[in-house]
Amino acid sequence: MFTVTFVVNEKPGTDRGQALAYWRDTHGPIVRKVPGVRRYVQQHALGAPEGGPPFLGVASMYFDDQEAFATAAASAEFAAAVADVANFADPQLATAFTEDVVIVG
Repeated sequence: MFTVTFVVNEKPGTDRGQALAYWRDTHGPIVRKVPGVRRYVQQHALGAPEGGPPFLGVASMYFDDQEAFATAAASAEFAAAVADVANFADPQLATAFTEDVVIVG
């Protein structure tokens, strides 16, 4: 499995609750249309040890392999998903190819 993970930061002036709802209810279905996505997970940040969370959340898209990701990244559906980020979050996404390392579970 090939995974791409995004750190999603808050968009200044946007209500956090509304941003999280939009991300889940509107952006999620847009991502669902991206070809080759095997799994899409949003992790909404609800708090932090020092109080408020430092970001809106983290999202991971899972593909069969890097080639499947490259095909998806070149699609109109992926472009639509990227363009939609500006509707609820800072469009500058910290992005990395990641690997799940399961320690428990």
